[in-house]
Amino acid sequence: MALPPETQQELLRRMRRIEGQTQGIQRMLAEGRDCREVLNQLASIRAATRSVSVELAKHYAQACLDDAVCRDPDSRETIIDFLLHLPV
Repeated sequence: MALPPETQQELLRRMRRIEGQTQGIQRMLAEGRDCREVLNQLASIRAATRSVSVELAKHYAQACLDDAVCRDPDSRETIIDFLLHLPV
């Protein structure tokens, strides 16, 4: 499944931001910053990665619905099971 170029760019932008946040947390830990501050930043990363996961799952589901493979009940059930069990 290929993402539309604009979606791909948006998700890459978000992932770069998440990367920057993780580097910031590394610095915070090295500096001995307060645990509450670090945990707050970790919560932000968790929310950001969840958002990216949901967006990607949405595009995956849409691509599957548009694909003839999904018309097969067994394939459709496998795809639905996969999406329902994503740890997002």
